[in-house]
Amino acid sequence: MDHNSTAKFGGTGLISAAELRALLGADGGSIAIADCRFSLADPAAGRRAYGAGHIPGAMYFDLEQDLSDPVGPSGGRHPLPDRDRLATLLGERGIGSGGDGQPPTLVVIYDDGRFAIAARLWWLLKIYCGHDRVALLDGGWGGWQTAGGPVSTDIPAPTPRSFVPNPQGQQWLTLEDLRDRLTDPAFTLVDARSPDRYRGEVEPIDPVAGHIPGAINYFWQAVTDDRGYAKSPEALRHWFASGPQDLTQAPAIAVYCGSGVTACVNLWALERAGISGAQLYGGSWSDWCTRQPPLPIATGPNPGDRP
Repeated sequence: MDHNSTAKFGGTGLISAAELRALLGADGGSIAIADCRFSLADPAAGRRAYGAGHIPGAMYFDLEQDLSDPVGPSGGRHPLPDRDRLATLLGERGIGSGGDGQPPTLVVIYDDGRFAIAARLWWLLKIYCGHDRVALLDGGWGGWQTAGGPVSTDIPAPTPRSFVPNPQGQQWLTLEDLRDRLTDPAFTLVDARSPDRYRGEVEPIDPVAGHIPGAINYFWQAVTDDRGYAKSPEALRHWFASGPQDLTQAPAIAVYCGSGVTACVNLWALERAGISGAQLYGGSWSDWCTRQPPLPIATGPNPGDRP
């Protein structure tokens, strides 16, 4: 399988089950498949599901062990992983950045939760590490099963490759970065959590309910349909243009969620809609709401929402 035959998927950021089936068995290290199934309620559930059956050749990536650093006194529930450690892990699992006599690896990522975890690895690869050849599997694990894709219980043993990060600017924010930006009228902060969590009516995970003052709400699950298939670029662009603020005209955007995970779904969708350059507040609400002394907290609907 040559580089050109897989090149388009890194550009579109999305691959169908049928397209992936056609690529299975590609040799030369040109494709890797990442299984990111995970449950916050049962952190071992994703690994068990992977062991029970996965796409042939897929490697398992654990949200908390692989895609996050250990929780510390600040930084939220899922701190961004150390980039050098992540690069070593990627290389050990057969993902190469190119420059070693082989093309950069196309990484296809899936989960069973509407891109909830898969988009985190997409963001870590594409933005955090500057690896462009990465795509989400449309429909995820459910879509693969619906399409009749083959399933394996074999654990792959990939050939290690060299992975060298090449990030293009800093597209993530620390708490200090965010506080400096909040007073900028050209800056838009997006909260990707569910509307009831944004409004402060419920908070099932973090100790305080509400949202960061000035943030507007675009719920990450609206990016896909209820079966987990991505909406079209045109539909996403219309959604981002017709919500509480026209994000197609926003000069600068940052996105947060509970812990910097599902925010990546919105960041992927913004790219798909042709709105590039949005940043991630990695610590997200779990960082903001636990700082001492306490930081300001807002509740209530989006600006302009009807009561």
